[in-house]
Amino acid sequence: MTPSRIVVVGASAAGLTAAETLRREGHTGHLTIVGEERHPPYDRPPLSKQVLKGEWEPGRLALRPAETRDGLDAEWLLGRAAVGLDLAGRTVALADGARVPYDGLVIATGVRPRRLPYGHDLDGVHVLRDLEDALALRHALRAAPSVVVVGAGFLGAEAAAVARELDCAVSLVDPLPAPMVRQLGPAVAARVAGLHRARGVDLRCATGVVGFTEKDGRVTGVRLDDGATLPAQVVLVAIGSAPAVDWLRDSGLPLGDGVLCDAFCEAAPGVVAAGDVASWLHPDHGRIRVEHRMNATEQGMAAARTLLGRREPFAPVPYFWTDQYDVRIQAYGRPSEDADVLVVAGDPDEGPFAALYGRDGRTTAAVTWNMPREARTLRARVVERAPWPHEAAAAHG
Repeated sequence: MTPSRIVVVGASAAGLTAAETLRREGHTGHLTIVGEERHPPYDRPPLSKQVLKGEWEPGRLALRPAETRDGLDAEWLLGRAAVGLDLAGRTVALADGARVPYDGLVIATGVRPRRLPYGHDLDGVHVLRDLEDALALRHALRAAPSVVVVGAGFLGAEAAAVARELDCAVSLVDPLPAPMVRQLGPAVAARVAGLHRARGVDLRCATGVVGFTEKDGRVTGVRLDDGATLPAQVVLVAIGSAPAVDWLRDSGLPLGDGVLCDAFCEAAPGVVAAGDVASWLHPDHGRIRVEHRMNATEQGMAAARTLLGRREPFAPVPYFWTDQYDVRIQAYGRPSEDADVLVVAGDPDEGPFAALYGRDGRTTAAVTWNMPREARTLRARVVERAPWPHEAAAAHG
């Protein structure tokens, strides 16, 4: 039976796209969208780039104009966090005591930033997840001669690049051997490391953080496990994210690394999940959870269709991109640290290049560095899982 009352918890890209798909594909019943933030849905990738750098103001982030949002004919409950779910009673509990009934539920609550077990009470220590975080960090960077970024994944590397472009002295610290090595493998991660060093970043890889120094409640430095202390007026902790599932702990939904769904994004009868919070069974990759903007949009559509009874396995080709300085890195598939890597265009030592990743005789991913057209061309080889070109000399990544 098609649900008559659908509640979407999470008012960002995945939740908004789910709501739009529901309306576009025939849901005429009541539609409620619950969002913890008071802002209407906005785009998050620019937070660590254009917003942080001061090139964009918040108004430019809106995912849809007001008239488009109004056209959904939805009840918007913004600034009202979900704190519980009663599966049997089919209600969502909100922090203000309200209970919102549903027949169909979309969970799209995203992730929360991981924090260190110390130091977050100090002035000058930041995380970066939402608009308020980005504006606070932007303000701090304008007056910060020394910045330390803890964590060299997507977020940390992008924020370090912006801080350098703002003429801050930047140190980027990570316990792994190179920035973004888990996402790109050692060969391309080494190129990312070279990019940051060439722009003046003090890169401290294979190095852990053990504490902060402070004076009068404000951070003054970051202590490393090699005995060094880096001066810092501002510290960004960018050590990853955790699925925002605390409000679901007592619900009875299957939880692990996110909301555990089947291949159709369904976690329980009448309950689906989408975006960063969803862990689902991908037909090609097994159980995965993807924290990237394009996946949020595509999975919001797929989850909505499941609620409407149009069940198809959600099997996208994973895609991500990152912008650092004047470089755009794009990836299709799932690059892995132990894959073979073959450069198929350009030269990593000279400028733009494109590379394929392979395992077990098949192409598993493609990564490009300032070669957007080549990225689209190589995507087809990833989709087809094309045979690995054994006749070519592949460098083990």
